[in-house]
Amino acid sequence: MLFQIKSYLKFLWNSKNEHGVHSPFVFSLLTKCFYDKKSKPEYAILKNYRKSLLKNKNFIEVTDFGAGSKVFKSNKRQIAKIAKTAGISEKRAELLFRVTNYFEPKNILEIGTSLGLATSALALGNPRAKVITLEGCPETANQCQLQLQKFNFNNVNSIVTEFEKYFQDIQLRLKTETENFDLIYFDGNHSKKATLAYFELLLPTIDNDTVWIFDDIHWSLEMEEAWKIIKNHPKVKVTIDTFQWGFVFFRYEQEKEHFIIRA
Repeated sequence: MLFQIKSYLKFLWNSKNEHGVHSPFVFSLLTKCFYDKKSKPEYAILKNYRKSLLKNKNFIEVTDFGAGSKVFKSNKRQIAKIAKTAGISEKRAELLFRVTNYFEPKNILEIGTSLGLATSALALGNPRAKVITLEGCPETANQCQLQLQKFNFNNVNSIVTEFEKYFQDIQLRLKTETENFDLIYFDGNHSKKATLAYFELLLPTIDNDTVWIFDDIHWSLEMEEAWKIIKNHPKVKVTIDTFQWGFVFFRYEQEKEHFIIRA
């Protein structure tokens, strides 16, 4: 916790808003998407999806393949408490919806479904998109699938799998066919080793307009180190650090630029 407080204070000191940004691409993203304060009808659906989970007092046995939980001491967890403490916040879900709506990605990959709070925002952001969401825990994935069906999210394909195995299967398919993701939301394993492994395995799926979003880039010193390596990768052109999330863009025509933005 002390590490995150220090990181956040450092972030506040270095961050800026749209008035300190000279990139037309980033300025447009901030003013038309990040800082869009208008109410959206989809927000009510996201809120109801969340409320439904918060009312669910059932327990499930969670299989945790990631860096572990800072909240839960046991793998037997109540669905309502998972939604309250481990899921994306209401504010972040609305931002994820706006980002998806702004870029209109056709093929979306989410790494780490949990109970689908972020999944619902991705699916609503572009109802015409094909959303693939990956979850390692069968019981969690089952609860999410029931929830997605309840709210008629028909553009989501939920897959129970080990993440790295799925990415290696993509590598095999790429030998004979093209496979691109327009937006990837990384929220499955908050360790440096796994984050960098996923980054490298998925690089063959990018194109010029691909958007990657990494969750919890300041979760630990390891995650900050991973974020620094990602920023410096030669294929990465523009990054935006919003403290909670790190946005990565591969726009070949742009000069390399890094932004620290209050969002």
